[in-house]
Amino acid sequence: MNNEAAAVPESFTPHTSSQPTLADLLTIERSASIFYSYAREIELSTMFADTRARSTVFVPTNKAVMALARKPHQGQTAPSDEGIEISEQEFDTRSKKNVERWISAHIIPDSPISFDSKYDTLLRSKSISFTKTQTGGNSPEWSRVTLEDGIRIIDMKEGLNGVLYLIDGTVSYE
Repeated sequence: MNNEAAAVPESFTPHTSSQPTLADLLTIERSASIFYSYAREIELSTMFADTRARSTVFVPTNKAVMALARKPHQGQTAPSDEGIEISEQEFDTRSKKNVERWISAHIIPDSPISFDSKYDTLLRSKSISFTKTQTGGNSPEWSRVTLEDGIRIIDMKEGLNGVLYLIDGTVSYE
């Protein structure tokens, strides 16, 4: 009997980790399913599974996304050409661009972060800063700050390639 399996080079063996990636966390986090559904539409989502990347992701809950007057694929403002008909291809292109802007505004390409600093997101000219809501106490630092417009961080999950924070609102991206 030929024992070829034993001769497989180590570089071909799967690498396993006891800690999930951001993609794994987003897959199992039911309250983030709308955000992850949008994210999977764009190339940028590959970074959630990239074990070499380090990211901090602020993920709006499903409730926060559903409360938006205009959904992420529509953009934050109505286009001035509202009465003009566009092709299905142009509509898809605009929708994808809006989704990419929205997702990018929720990602800081660094992890871990400090809550007393301001960070640039993947969306050019967009940064996220924090406001302390209380000091001291035994609660984690992330639970004692808000993002822009009073958005609260309601949970934190740590992954192999970064940190995911569930938030009760959505970051502006226009």
